Amino acid sequence: MNKFYLILFFFATIFISSCSSGQPKEGFVSVNPKEFSEKLEKTTEANLIDVRTPEEFADGHLKNAKNINWKGDDFGKQVAELDKSKPIFIYCLSGGRSTAAANFLSKEGFTDIIEMDGGMMKWRSEKMPETKDATASKDSGMTKKQFDALLATDKVVLVDFYAVWCAPCKKMEPYLKEIAEDLKDKVTVIRIDVDKNQELALELNVNALPTLMVYKNKVMTWEKVGYVEKAVVVEKL
Repeated sequence: MNKFYLILFFFATIFISSCSSGQPKEGFVSVNPKEFSEKLEKTTEANLIDVRTPEEFADGHLKNAKNINWKGDDFGKQVAELDKSKPIFIYCLSGGRSTAAANFLSKEGFTDIIEMDGGMMKWRSEKMPETKDATASKDSGMTKKQFDALLATDKVVLVDFYAVWCAPCKKMEPYLKEIAEDLKDKVTVIRIDVDKNQELALELNVNALPTLMVYKNKVMTWEKVGYVEKAVVVEKL
């Protein structure tokens, strides 16, 4: 009997995980940047949608993309004006917002949706072309030389690459501040906004958020992409 319940629990767990994993619905396809570009080039009529904020969009976007902010109050109204008979190509910075937006579009009756896996971070890591608006920020952010200078310390350095819109980044922020205060005698916490430091993120191969790095004597000893609990981080310091 115990074996039966164990098997039942196993399959129930799989079912629950699959239901809550946010898997795309029918008509939704997630592809890497190269395939995204190839599909877009072969499509004569398409809606190319960038769902990031206007500020992010201005600092670099795909040519001919239309900016409809997923976090904006009028997102639903704006996408309702799109032609549902045309394919929709959609992307954000790292994939979280575009996946949520694509699922929303699927529910609204759009059936041909292509989402870029990894978003602009993966696009840029593959050195693919982008367009910047006249209002783009002139500040390229922290240089690699400046970053390396921050590592020149006897303390352990914990680097957090984040974005203000990133949900798991926000969830981790409080405990990162706790670590910075509680372990200040031996640990330095450096938080780097990827939106304001695109070149540095690209140089350090940061293409997903959040990304944590631990450095000891200027050598990276641990790296973690995605949400992680505080206890795990403390253990690596």
